[in-house]
Amino acid sequence: MSLTKKIIIGLLVYLIFLVATFPAKLVVKFAELPQGLSVAGISGSVWQGGIDSMTFERRQFDFFKWELSPWRLLLGQAQVDFSFGERNAPINGKGRVRVSFSGLYLEDLRFDAPIPLLLGQKKLPFKTQVNGDISLFLNHFDSGKPWCEALAGKAIFNQTEVNNQFGDYPLGNVVFSLSCNKGNIELKTDESQNTLGLVGSLILAEKNTVVIDAKMKETAGQPADLKKMLSQFGAKDSKGYYSLNYKGAIPGL
Repeated sequence: MSLTKKIIIGLLVYLIFLVATFPAKLVVKFAELPQGLSVAGISGSVWQGGIDSMTFERRQFDFFKWELSPWRLLLGQAQVDFSFGERNAPINGKGRVRVSFSGLYLEDLRFDAPIPLLLGQKKLPFKTQVNGDISLFLNHFDSGKPWCEALAGKAIFNQTEVNNQFGDYPLGNVVFSLSCNKGNIELKTDESQNTLGLVGSLILAEKNTVVIDAKMKETAGQPADLKKMLSQFGAKDSKGYYSLNYKGAIPGL
């Protein structure tokens, strides 16, 4: 092997070692962080590191860790395995995200958080307050227009309570399956996934438009205030269902 080749190989090895061990703290120090984002306790390298605490718009994520795949970079992709929070912490999650010129891809994502924390300071119509927790599980998500190219997973609303000026609605647990419908995100549920007699779908379309096509009938598991409200949705059909339809902007956004 010639001296020139040895020098080139030596320089490449040195550059790889330099990048692999480059402190994450320096990257964050010189990077321009998004407005409202602050971090503390940075450790490790660009390839594998962690942040003790990360706060974004008054939402705190603790013990954030990541591992960047160097081999994916050779394919023009950035793939990161990440996790944050302890498993029993109020907010925690893990997953894999891959970014390329074709878009964003998520895989094996799990996310748990209190609903009030996600809503933040948003004021909902009719002085509505929502309590409970949400658990999100994504087998995979492939970004597209307006939202997705492919999607498979589920969202679980645990011990959900909705209170407003019309009454109190302890809704319990409601499970929605997630899929991609012509580029839109679709949530579906039926009576096997809730005790509310609720059947139907919610579609998140472009420009923050939501389309609800559902129906509900009286059940023993419904809160009293919800039973009283059902009659306001018009006449029920031959099977005892009331129609619940809506198309417009997402309330509160």
